[in-house]
Amino acid sequence: MALGFSRKVWLPFILVALAIAAAIALPRVYRTALLGSGIAAQILCAGVFVSGRAPQSVLAEDLTGKGYELLSYFQHELDRDGERVSASTYGLARQTAIYRQGLGCTLLDGKSEAELRSENPTVFLSLSSLNPEILWPEGEQVALGTLPDGVDGAALAEAIEAVFAEPDPAHPRRTRALVVVYGGRIVAERYAEGFNAAMPLIGWSMSKSAVNAFVGLRVGDGKLALTDSALMPEWQGKDDPRRDITLDQLMRMTSGLAFDERYGGTQSDVVQMLFVEGDKAAFAVHQPLAYPPGTHWAYSSGTTTIISAILRRSFANEEDYFGYPLERLFGPLGMRSAVLEPDASGTFAASSFLYASARDFARLGLLFLRDGVWEGTRILPEGWVAYSRKATGLSPGGEYGAHVWLKLPESSASGKLKMPDDAYFMLGNDQQVIAVVPSRDLVIVRLGLTREDGDWDSTRELAPIVDAFPLRAE
Repeated sequence: MALGFSRKVWLPFILVALAIAAAIALPRVYRTALLGSGIAAQILCAGVFVSGRAPQSVLAEDLTGKGYELLSYFQHELDRDGERVSASTYGLARQTAIYRQGLGCTLLDGKSEAELRSENPTVFLSLSSLNPEILWPEGEQVALGTLPDGVDGAALAEAIEAVFAEPDPAHPRRTRALVVVYGGRIVAERYAEGFNAAMPLIGWSMSKSAVNAFVGLRVGDGKLALTDSALMPEWQGKDDPRRDITLDQLMRMTSGLAFDERYGGTQSDVVQMLFVEGDKAAFAVHQPLAYPPGTHWAYSSGTTTIISAILRRSFANEEDYFGYPLERLFGPLGMRSAVLEPDASGTFAASSFLYASARDFARLGLLFLRDGVWEGTRILPEGWVAYSRKATGLSPGGEYGAHVWLKLPESSASGKLKMPDDAYFMLGNDQQVIAVVPSRDLVIVRLGLTREDGDWDSTRELAPIVDAFPLRAE
């Protein structure tokens, strides 16, 4: 006799299975929706209120394209008078980003708008502009024209033209700004339509090299040491293996902490941290160890976010923490456009959210080129740049130092063009680049929005610029 079950017998099992599936799927769906609204609110807010761009430009370029298809299902509300942007998907999963002078845009989460606005430090209210009559970098005057002796002007012009070229409309490269510094002066610069020399643009992971400088400053202040461990309260349990992670290991991306850095997935750690979590450092700090500290290299924006929280803990109060980047780095270098955005908890989202003009990013590169000395005054501790440039042995091919890159990704121009062996780099998502080339006394900054792999190749595009300049006289 055949055995069988009626629909009535199966129905409870089906309903339970559906309930379990919904319980598993719905939180992921909701976090995906929060991600979409967070990206739309944060990027549009910063694009309009920090960069000063037209909303239509941000929506048409920054919030579309490969990897951003999800955003077609989201709507935004821009309030210019209230300096805020909200986004949602048909009213669901709404997120709001507010703008604060000097601090840029922050997604509301865990604190009210009134609470966040009350935290705005007064240090940003007294900024004076640099003298437009004094040459950059001391002032803002840039005198382009006759190139220094030994520079191949024709080759340089051809290389710059190639950087801004759009050979395939289906694959836009969107170079927005290019600044070339030689002998401590800007000798060439160019901007795409709608962008200019004063406009702050996002650095993405180039922000990590500013964090490098902040750590160097706090080490110089005697407030931190590279050998420090048990750096966060969450790691200080006597049986917690994370207590052995040192600041040096965090700087070199060898902490061993688990972190998914992929930008392609909606559930990856990096995108959830940046656009969903209100306390980004807490999210990163609670990640478990995937490897024993000091045994494995893995690039991680979560690591830099933890360092930002460690920096915060080194200050006596919030006002000092908020004001430190301006008072000790951006101010002395004349980086008047620089805006480092904090999250709702008050910790700088310093892995990714530094905005600055191309000229000001060039100032940061020039500080490193000058071994941490600015206009005769030592800013970074002696030996700090050498420490930063020392290869981390666990990184593939020694490509990474301490929050700076020592090599560019493998190039399609291999065998034809190459960057000098002493060059090092500050790199960011969408192909942001600061190239520092000591042997040519050269800093090159490229800011843009290149979404697809292969459309931009920093060696292929920047090596011809480097080759137009003579070797530095010893």
